[in-house]
Amino acid sequence: MALSDPEGILASPLTIINRRDEMADVEAIINIISQHQVKQIVVGLPLSMDGSLGNQAEKVKAFVQKLSSHTEVPVEFRDERLSTVAAKRLIRAANVRKTRRKKQDDAIAAALILQSYLDEGTSQDSGGISGFQPE
Repeated sequence: MALSDPEGILASPLTIINRRDEMADVEAIINIISQHQVKQIVVGLPLSMDGSLGNQAEKVKAFVQKLSSHTEVPVEFRDERLSTVAAKRLIRAANVRKTRRKKQDDAIAAALILQSYLDEGTSQDSGGISGFQPE
């Protein structure tokens, strides 16, 4: 997961939620929303390279539907194709040890997705979060 600053200018990796079960995952996200007073949720949608919805994208949409039933914070989907690839390149360029890379890949990918959203200026309110990786 990633979190923006209160002004909605800069996204930073926040944490990784180790997937357990859907309700525990929803509760963990709801806690982050409450703790950081999040006003917008940005979710990376893993589209197929041709732009279609594949199995993973359908899983993300189903999870977001469950999450949305537990919060009034608006959710927006963002195309996340190649975000993990970009994150891996950044981590390699920073000479991060291989054992720490996988955990950081997901958090940095979430930050890249959120930063792209913030850069487009589509944020209505500041204080967004991003991140979800289907099992």
